[in-house]
Amino acid sequence: MFDTMTMTKVAGAVCGSLLVFMLGGWAAESLYTVGGESHDGEHAQAYVIETGATEEAAAEEGPTFEEIYASADAAAGEKVFAKCKACHKVDGVDGTGPHLNGVVDRPKASIAGFGYSEVLVGMSADAWSPENLNAFLISPKGYAPGTKMAFAGLPKAEDRANVIAYLASTQ
Repeated sequence: MFDTMTMTKVAGAVCGSLLVFMLGGWAAESLYTVGGESHDGEHAQAYVIETGATEEAAAEEGPTFEEIYASADAAAGEKVFAKCKACHKVDGVDGTGPHLNGVVDRPKASIAGFGYSEVLVGMSADAWSPENLNAFLISPKGYAPGTKMAFAGLPKAEDRANVIAYLASTQ
């Protein structure tokens, strides 16, 4: 059953299939190669499409955070705070995260007994002003790289202002 001729046929089939895969890879590489370079690295764009928009126009989109915060609604902030309730409480008891009652204008990393990240401990000389809370809530990992907070952030300025107004009302 397994004589020399059968083994030769098996070896030939394996070599033939490897040859087919090599030729297929060579053909695919030649199809997806432009100008003798593969698309593995970065390449400059060949042309730019002008849209008429400038970067300055994007920066001047709307009101400042101070203007939004001045008209913030604490009741709406309580609804947005529902996203935070999984880790934070406003009754003075720590959860996964520290309690947040009285957090506005409180020094950073100041709750005794809570294990803050090294980054926030390093900021303990500063206070959680509404502006600092706003910057933190945009992107916690961007504001304090290495923070233990896994929340991605609140993208809407109105939501951030409302949550901060709600937290200020829990003093």
